[in-house]
Amino acid sequence: MSNPVKDRSGVGLPPKAERRAAGKLAAAQRARARRRKRLLKNALSGLAVVVVIGGVAAACGVFRNTSNTGTASPSASTSASSVALDPALQTKPVVAAGTGALTELKVTTLIQGTGAAVATGQKLSVNYVGVSFATGVEFDSSWKATPPSPFEFTVGQGNVIKGWDQGLVGVKVGSRVQLDIPSNLAYGDTSSNGSPTGPLRFVVDVLSAA
Repeated sequence: MSNPVKDRSGVGLPPKAERRAAGKLAAAQRARARRRKRLLKNALSGLAVVVVIGGVAAACGVFRNTSNTGTASPSASTSASSVALDPALQTKPVVAAGTGALTELKVTTLIQGTGAAVATGQKLSVNYVGVSFATGVEFDSSWKATPPSPFEFTVGQGNVIKGWDQGLVGVKVGSRVQLDIPSNLAYGDTSSNGSPTGPLRFVVDVLSAA
């Protein structure tokens, strides 16, 4: 049997087959290390992309919310329901009888609102008190309940008496107005269904218009 190959120090070296096997193993280990390195690099890159996308999405969400808030605020400020109502509109008005002959519709602003003027076709929400113009006797009111139960209707559509359809158009939302209505624009001078007759006086609070 031949002696094993020796290096310069005299230490025996493994046979060629073993050296080749060891070399292949070392190469395989280096290849695995390179693959792990590439995988780690790719994973970190993917994580960075996710973080960036998440940050962009969050920023977009913030901008979108800010934008929505910005647009909602002006629309709310111009909507009928956002009009600041005078505290006096929280109290039922005292309505007295009128004087003299009433032959035409008269609209008197008692409290000037800050909202837009009412237009034909808008849906109004109002509180009201109705009395006989001649006697001041109350015949109807939305203030019977506590709190009051506002009345809703579409103005200018013939759903109410003509005195309301005509008298409330142009009134600013948030206003309290007095409507002195002659009988021909109310229920007439005679009634068979219990409606009040003759000229009438209403005090109406225009709470909203849409």
